[in-house]
Amino acid sequence: MDRRLAAIFAVDVVGYSRLMEADEAGTLAALKSLRKNLIAPEFAEHHGRIVKLMGDGALGEFASVVDAIECAVEIQQGMIEQNVKVPECERIELRIGINIGDIIVEGEDIYGDGVNVAARLEALADSGSICVSQNVFNQVKNKVDLGFQDMGEQKVKNIAEPVRAYRVLLPQPSVTEALPVLPDKPSIAVLPFDNLSRDPEQEYLSDGITEDIITALSRLRWFLVIARNSTFVYKGRSVDVKQVGRELGVRYVLEGSVRKAGNRVRISAQLVDAISGAHHWAQNFDRELTDIFELQDDITQSVAAAIEPKLVAAEGARSQDRSSRDLSAWDMVARAMTHYGRMTASESEIAIKTLREAVKKYPNYGPAHSMLAFALLVSGHVGWIPESDDFTYAAEMARRAAQLDNEDPWAHLALGYVAFTRRQTDETIKEYKRALELNPNFATAHGYLGWALAFDGQSDEAIRYFELALRMSPHDPLKAFFYSGTGVAHYYACRYDEAVEWIRNAVRERPGFTASRRILCASLAQAGRIDEAREEMETLRTMQPNLSIAWIEQHVPYTARAMPHFIDGMRKAGLE
Repeated sequence: MDRRLAAIFAVDVVGYSRLMEADEAGTLAALKSLRKNLIAPEFAEHHGRIVKLMGDGALGEFASVVDAIECAVEIQQGMIEQNVKVPECERIELRIGINIGDIIVEGEDIYGDGVNVAARLEALADSGSICVSQNVFNQVKNKVDLGFQDMGEQKVKNIAEPVRAYRVLLPQPSVTEALPVLPDKPSIAVLPFDNLSRDPEQEYLSDGITEDIITALSRLRWFLVIARNSTFVYKGRSVDVKQVGRELGVRYVLEGSVRKAGNRVRISAQLVDAISGAHHWAQNFDRELTDIFELQDDITQSVAAAIEPKLVAAEGARSQDRSSRDLSAWDMVARAMTHYGRMTASESEIAIKTLREAVKKYPNYGPAHSMLAFALLVSGHVGWIPESDDFTYAAEMARRAAQLDNEDPWAHLALGYVAFTRRQTDETIKEYKRALELNPNFATAHGYLGWALAFDGQSDEAIRYFELALRMSPHDPLKAFFYSGTGVAHYYACRYDEAVEWIRNAVRERPGFTASRRILCASLAQAGRIDEAREEMETLRTMQPNLSIAWIEQHVPYTARAMPHFIDGMRKAGLE
């Protein structure tokens, strides 16, 4: 046998079956072009060899693992650039796995455990990402200017020993931000509780419990609580608590696990000082599933007592006034929001479908109504569903949510969003502020209030709220909205270069959000950068062929005060 040591490179297309079902001919043509114009040239540039093509994937080898890593990074960055002008539902996205191992060479093909591990690593990679083995990490960690996230040991199919995997952190330009400083009041991040049940279908249970604990803590005004969307980026990762504390700017970290067996659930939780690493409190909670809400309250009050003794006598924190008979309704909402938090069109569709079922089955359960209203409004705003289809229904759901539970901050956020779509600025601001009265740590409400204030001409105050939103939830899937809103605030303060900087970061976060690209065109034009504005306008027209001044006046919810300034910028950028 001909054996040699090599870096093995495995790549495939995410969601290939869905793409083929939607447009078989178009997908095959795009894949052929991708191989010819990106993958093959990058392999040649980095001295690699494509061993074979396999339907939606490919297998390759490199003599140098550094070359393999650099090739993978160039391919993924090339995919980002290529997908800018492609609708999200038609995009081809890749995942890549790289391993170092001894291979058997037979003709043009290669075999061996090293090849199998590379394929398993590729399967572990997220869409648009690169996953490498520990051997690769050890070889390149001091040789490439890249970061790596430890994914821990992974049990993979047909490999006897667990494989330790690392996610490559792709370089992405972004607004330079210093690490947050510790606030004056107690601060905490609740990490996603581990699902120790063997059934992956119970993942939503651990996610939902974590989220409700975050919500309960957020209602205590003594705390700064990091939002769910930023703590859930650590889900499934082996993390260092001290590092989490530095990255999120908190003093305490709550972590734990959930194990469900039959009709009983055990939750283990521990509170860790992120500065010293000391464990301040740990406890196990065993309950029947019918006592799930009481269980969450027990954990919340125990954490509060451990962090701030004066809170012992404070009123018990409850995310909502719910009884055990609501468990099935809560179960459905938790499942839906697990999907919605992934912030993609397909996951949003699943979440909305589940929430529609929840309000039909449980017409008196407020959280299902408020979350359905918000999901519909956001999905319409970003273009995942036609904007006009469900706005009336969303408004109905928001009103019903407030009738059922006027203390639900999400209900008032949804009501504010409805007023925003109707250009009712005063009503929008009033509802957003009501949401913040109910939950001072509501990052999303801070961000949306920033938008309303920006359109009302209160640019500096708007920026302050965007800063609060980013501080409370620095990893939020809606971060692009916060960036874009900051740009809008600078635009209406006539600080056009600052507006361009912030909005470009929004575009990098969410290339497919046309709203950010529209304000980018206007900002460039008002800054006198006409050539750049016209170039961006060409890109925007490709993504939104029906764009016109008339369309903006009808569909974009800018106020009468804000609209003329925006249209002036768009006309300068070449829009008619």
